[in-house]
Amino acid sequence: MAEAKRARPVPTPETQHYWDGAKAGELRLQKCDACAKTYFPPRPFCPGCGSRKVSVVKASGKGKLYSYVIHHRPAPGFTPPYAIAVVELDEGPRLMTNIVECEQTPEALQLDMKLEVTFEKLDDDISLPLFKPAKG
Repeated sequence: MAEAKRARPVPTPETQHYWDGAKAGELRLQKCDACAKTYFPPRPFCPGCGSRKVSVVKASGKGKLYSYVIHHRPAPGFTPPYAIAVVELDEGPRLMTNIVECEQTPEALQLDMKLEVTFEKLDDDISLPLFKPAKG
């Protein structure tokens, strides 16, 4: 029996820029042209002021571990234990992701630890942004 694969996101017109960026090895966010708020998840208007004048910007890919849980039950595409985390990006927004290239223990996963983005290619169209401990 074939091993179950991780769920594949389905891009929408509002999120296509995000997935195109991930495919290119870039973490892309949106920034409001009216109030300068950088935000995530993607949407066609600013969650701060409601303006529809928004731009897509390349994020630094750096952040810190804001919160996490260590999941110990199997799920399609994951080998337990694995961390389900919220990363606070240097630009301000928080996103849910997984932490990789690190032991999946409370001793290794320290809140506020510095992280950097890395990408896991699922197929020719989709790459997932994951985070790993920052070097240096």
